[in-house]
Amino acid sequence: MKKILVISLALVLLLVTPMAAFGQITYNTGFQVQNLGTGIATVTITFYNQNGTVAATRTVTIPAGASMTFFPLADVPDGFNGSVVISSNEPIAAIGNELGNVNQYASSYAGFTAGGTEVYLPLIMRNNAGFNTWFNVQNAGTSDAMVTVRYTAGPAGNNYTDPTTYTIKPGAARTFDQAPLSALGSVFIGSAKVTCTNGVPIVATVNQVGTGTARTMLTYNGFLGGSSEVVLPLINHMNAGYVTGVSIMNIGASSATVTLEYTPSLAGDPATETQTIPAGGSKIFCLNFLTSRFIGSGKVTNPEGQPLVAVVNQLNGGANKGAAYGGFNPASATDKVSMPLIMDRNAGFFTGFSVMNAGTTTTIINVAYSDSAVTESATLAPGQAYTSIQNGRIASGYVGSATVTASGGGKIVAIVNELHATLAGDMFLVYEAFNY
Repeated sequence: MKKILVISLALVLLLVTPMAAFGQITYNTGFQVQNLGTGIATVTITFYNQNGTVAATRTVTIPAGASMTFFPLADVPDGFNGSVVISSNEPIAAIGNELGNVNQYASSYAGFTAGGTEVYLPLIMRNNAGFNTWFNVQNAGTSDAMVTVRYTAGPAGNNYTDPTTYTIKPGAARTFDQAPLSALGSVFIGSAKVTCTNGVPIVATVNQVGTGTARTMLTYNGFLGGSSEVVLPLINHMNAGYVTGVSIMNIGASSATVTLEYTPSLAGDPATETQTIPAGGSKIFCLNFLTSRFIGSGKVTNPEGQPLVAVVNQLNGGANKGAAYGGFNPASATDKVSMPLIMDRNAGFFTGFSVMNAGTTTTIINVAYSDSAVTESATLAPGQAYTSIQNGRIASGYVGSATVTASGGGKIVAIVNELHATLAGDMFLVYEAFNY
């Protein structure tokens, strides 16, 4: 029997037909799979309907170090709304890209390699300046998952515990939409906790969708646990119209005095921001107190040692572009990260990434691109980030992947931005690089 070394569980593929609850948006999703191993990967992809039945399966091979794009998804019919499980005989990483209403909305997220019995969602919204959230919860186990949801108000709204326990079949996902949930209040800005009450592992991915003049979509993955420190590879303020907001949730048992320390890389001065977050609550941090441009990284700490999780929103309101990523536990940083999708002038799309030194000593990073002789290197002090933009750097039409390594046992994390140079819609996406 072939041994499954990595199962990239819960690439929650949100492929739905237009429905009023989602603001008449038609979603399509593609995904990219990268082989991190040393041999040819035999990859099996299984699509699940929300009722738990298998919609389709597909098996492909991917050479060592290479990646493969799956878009459009010809294996499932139009109107498919479900999830996928990807398995391989070699280590793999995968990301999903969501598109809505033909170039109006776009977002990206990373696939999971494991689930947990509790999932934390730091930013949930209802009627917040045109934004609503909806999330999919996927069963990452082998038996039925019994799932409950509790919402905690932050700046606005009502605390609410959903009285229903939902059953989710193995491999399948269920959609939870906050727009029609009046119990949250006329305006809700807060967080949520999803719990599997019978011990089956689950995962979740959240979509923040703005309509009208706020026509953007930002996607992030739910967190399976927290850490007393969180690192954020990219923070922007007044950067070509982009600003950053950081939603931090205290998942501990007591209050936390939380400080976000901002470290400049390409522009700006060091800064700090401190707020008290109650147990189970959340607060939003931003750089609105600055009057000049900032590009850099961030580090979240609290002297009480409470476990925290954070999601970073990058938003350009004037251009209707937005993207989100999840903060990193520095203890999970490694000396190597992979980026399954890198682009240079690919039908107007290009990528840019930020690599942060999450360790305590200076390290040298080296960047290698698949099927390219182009390389990069940089020296990073602790907490410092290196930003690279691929537009015009590799080759016109380039679609591939990248690997970043740190010397001397350095510890790094990274995120990747995807952007279309000219389209007027929200063609701005971001995903977390994979540590391995």
